[in-house]
Amino acid sequence: MVNASATNDLTSRLITQALELGFASVGVAEAAEDPLRAERLEQWLGEGYHGTMEWMETREHHRRSPQGLWPQARRVIALGMSYAPANDPMALEAHGDRARISVYAQGKDYHDVIKKRLKRLARWLVAETPEAEVKVFVDTAPVMEKPLGEAAGLGWQGKHTNLVSPDHGSWLFLGAIYTTHNLELSEPHRDQCGSCNACLDACPTDAFPTAYTLDARRCISYLTIEHKGPVAEEFREALGNRIYGCDDCLAVCPWNKFASAAQAAREYLPRAELAAPRLAELLALDDAGFRTLFSGSPIKRIGRDRFVRNCLYAAGNSGDPALLCQVRELCNDADPVVADAAEWAAARLA
Repeated sequence: MVNASATNDLTSRLITQALELGFASVGVAEAAEDPLRAERLEQWLGEGYHGTMEWMETREHHRRSPQGLWPQARRVIALGMSYAPANDPMALEAHGDRARISVYAQGKDYHDVIKKRLKRLARWLVAETPEAEVKVFVDTAPVMEKPLGEAAGLGWQGKHTNLVSPDHGSWLFLGAIYTTHNLELSEPHRDQCGSCNACLDACPTDAFPTAYTLDARRCISYLTIEHKGPVAEEFREALGNRIYGCDDCLAVCPWNKFASAAQAAREYLPRAELAAPRLAELLALDDAGFRTLFSGSPIKRIGRDRFVRNCLYAAGNSGDPALLCQVRELCNDADPVVADAAEWAAARLA
């Protein structure tokens, strides 16, 4: 029989260790399937809200529950790391000659930063309980980090579908450790959005058909990062000067007043050249220049062509005729999607 006191003590020490490693919050949830969570995933996929992210559908059976991915798992250690920005993410909205990059992508690649710390915490747990098996996950595996974070008490899934923490607002990177060890469970967090609809009202493309439901096909983060072809013309103007991701629904959340930039890991401090980059400089990037500029950045994974496509939409929205010469040169780009975006931008600027 497992000693309850020993289990509680181990969980308490685990939490202390996680905080010492730089995580802002940590909790423990069941690894078994939650029928309501699985039903919501099925409905969301059934509506086609995942767009062209086929991997979400093909691995639905793994996403339904942690045990669907690893049957031996008993508990999920959910962890959050703050990336609260020091400055207003909306500050560049009126500066058409500048590009807006989502806060999370202005520093080092969070996948690398978090995974290293998760592995250190997992090694600590195995050293404390050698019989325990562990697996660590950061975003790239079929893991439902947000609902698991809610079940583990880190916060709740807000109306914008992201996790909201009462201590860190909407600015948390999430990771998870699955384990066979029977750790003490945390209390799930209750929803505290109330009647607030600030995030829904702030969305430039009306990507929320209802509260707590995101249609990725209309989301600027999806359109600028995951979507590979030309962006539909109905959304191009709404992109504004956002070239990688969108922070609007996160930035307006009232709970952010409790977040502190001092709590953010230093690795997430924005690189000077990415905090307010000039569109003219980004439009000039060839493949080699793109790879050099975004080495160690999550932006690198979308490639030069998709990135320049986004910059051209921003140029078309800038109202800056000084960009017209560069835009016209890209009308002959080898990538047809880039050429299409350049033609659209040139027509707008001319």
